[in-house]
Amino acid sequence: MFDTRITQMLGIKYPIFQGGMAWIADATLASAVSNAGGLGIIAAGNAPKEYVREEIRKAKTLTNKPFGVNIMLLSPYADEVAKVVAEEKVSVVTTGAGNPSKYIELWKKNGIKVIPVVPSVALARRVEKYGADAVIAEGGESGGHVGELTTMALVPQVVDAVSIPVIAAGGIGDGRGVAAAFMLGAEGVQLGTRFLVAKECKIHQNYKDMILKAKDIDTVVTGRYTGHPVRILYNKLARIMLQMEKERVDIEKFEEIGKGSLKKAVEGDVEMGSVMAGQIAGLINKEQTCQEIIEDLITGAKETIERFLKKV
Repeated sequence: MFDTRITQMLGIKYPIFQGGMAWIADATLASAVSNAGGLGIIAAGNAPKEYVREEIRKAKTLTNKPFGVNIMLLSPYADEVAKVVAEEKVSVVTTGAGNPSKYIELWKKNGIKVIPVVPSVALARRVEKYGADAVIAEGGESGGHVGELTTMALVPQVVDAVSIPVIAAGGIGDGRGVAAAFMLGAEGVQLGTRFLVAKECKIHQNYKDMILKAKDIDTVVTGRYTGHPVRILYNKLARIMLQMEKERVDIEKFEEIGKGSLKKAVEGDVEMGSVMAGQIAGLINKEQTCQEIIEDLITGAKETIERFLKKV
């Protein structure tokens, strides 16, 4: 049922990607997802090339399955990390926060599949033109840096606009979400928030507990007026940021308070840390292994589709 162009292209069992979450998605988490049949992804974030190379090599000792690296194109280290993934010949590169077109030729020369995250039809078309193998259409329900379009609106428009496979992301937390994404025309899904509570995810338990206790309305978007909006769980930091936005304080002052805040959350400060999470957080209520998460997603998606077919 879930044998798609994505599974065939990448040689993975299930068309399920783990999101490239900065300071969170390391070799341990990525290899666990890949070993469970999905595509694990190491997040380069703002890390220098030495860290990324070390994590890639560590992942190679933990899995013989394909895994990827996510490169945040706004990072000052993006150029050097782009070269590292080519040298290490990782299976897949996903990208965020920009247009990766200038790197695509280098990656493809080294046998790497290129799958950018896109928030719009325009960028999806552009990266396809430059040789992207697929795209991840991510709606604003997702955690972290977000666009304006919802997954429900974005995915079918991107599917109609490009001929390469589309992976849906944003607001997907269980098998029903996976099934819905496929009904929209996606050939794979990417999840971030669900994997935050994976037993192999090394974030502080305070962060995990905040996800597990979250309700449906507990996420907010901060920083819209800076041009770099971010979805996080509501806490003291969020309250301060929202007030600063209301007062239209100097953008540099706003960004200063947010500097390093994700790392704070990862290390356990869930009051002044940026606890990034998607709107789906309210649906997540238990910690599981990556294997259990992926099995739940696939089983739930199959059951959802089968129940629908019985009613038709």
